[in-house]
Amino acid sequence: MIVVTTEDVAGQRVLETKGHVFGLVVRSRGLGGNILAGLRTIFGGEIHEYTEMVEDARRQAIDRMVQNAAAMGANGVLRMMFDSTEMGQSMTEIVAYGTAVVLAPTP
Repeated sequence: MIVVTTEDVAGQRVLETKGHVFGLVVRSRGLGGNILAGLRTIFGGEIHEYTEMVEDARRQAIDRMVQNAAAMGANGVLRMMFDSTEMGQSMTEIVAYGTAVVLAPTP
């Protein structure tokens, strides 16, 4: 599956547009992670616990988006983007979305 953030793929042409596709993940850091992250905010710097959580959530959102695109009969996703929202005090929603398409090599 080709996934790009652009409107086209070099050497490929769009044969068919299948439609909007997305992958959604809601993640929460456990109490221990929240306490450790809270302590890190006192001293400043990167909060590794949250960085890892968001990286994993983005990968999982892309995987779900790709599964949904494949179920639609697509072999590519164009204009892939992320959106995220904080839900409550400890949850993060990550959405990967784009346009599912059927691509073929340019003759």
